[in-house]
Amino acid sequence: KDEEIYILEVNPRASRTAPFVSKAKGVPWPHVAAKVMMGASLSELGIGEVADSGFYAVKESVFPFSKFPGVDVILGPEMRSTGEVMGADRSLPLAFAKACMAEGLDLPTEGTVFLSVRDGDKAHAVELARGLRSMDFRVLVTSGTHEHLKSFGVETEPLPKISEGLRPNILDLIADGDVDLILNTATRKGAHTDEGRIRAEAVKAGITMITTVPGAKAAVQAIMGLRAGNWTVAATQDYFPELDRGPLEPADVSAHNGSDEPVGSAS
Repeated sequence: KDEEIYILEVNPRASRTAPFVSKAKGVPWPHVAAKVMMGASLSELGIGEVADSGFYAVKESVFPFSKFPGVDVILGPEMRSTGEVMGADRSLPLAFAKACMAEGLDLPTEGTVFLSVRDGDKAHAVELARGLRSMDFRVLVTSGTHEHLKSFGVETEPLPKISEGLRPNILDLIADGDVDLILNTATRKGAHTDEGRIRAEAVKAGITMITTVPGAKAAVQAIMGLRAGNWTVAATQDYFPELDRGPLEPADVSAHNGSDEPVGSAS
């Protein structure tokens, strides 16, 4: 916070991050950690500073919102994910796109996007809308966002708010299958708010929805990468063809506890 780094927690266990980092860096870190816990040092195991792997790895969480229709999907401090996936590529946008694919999210390369952001994110809305319009996406927004974007020369299509009672609104378009992607940063939470209803209907319709500015920017860049069409799929080990660390030799842990007995043995 404010350029200060804080430690939130320390886990004496292998979390789900361990296999992700191992795949991303080409080092079996849980294997290494187990030997270190038994008394070996990193130098004894031949582990030093790990070089840049030359590709990007993106970890995405998997959420079971489709199993709970009507629930607002805005996240809080509680655990709601049921798993994680990883996307890897030499390009960061494509790595993000692959992670979305693995998560089951469809990033459309054409069609209609509904863009709705809170007032504090209006400046970012200009960048997002410009990126989408540059790819000929139809961009739907609320009237206030429409005027803001128009002042920056970005053409969008205004829609009435649900609470205004005018039709068609965004819920009608979702029901008709006319929306391919929703970018929505929340101002209000709850399944009974306008925003909550939009998010719930999007989940029910299977429409990809992104609720943060960084995620929305990454999605727009990922769509640009997908439209370029120069991406491939490779096995994780294919990213390390030149990597040959050799097998990790068993550590002689007896030297670390001052006896000939293995660490942890009963006396």
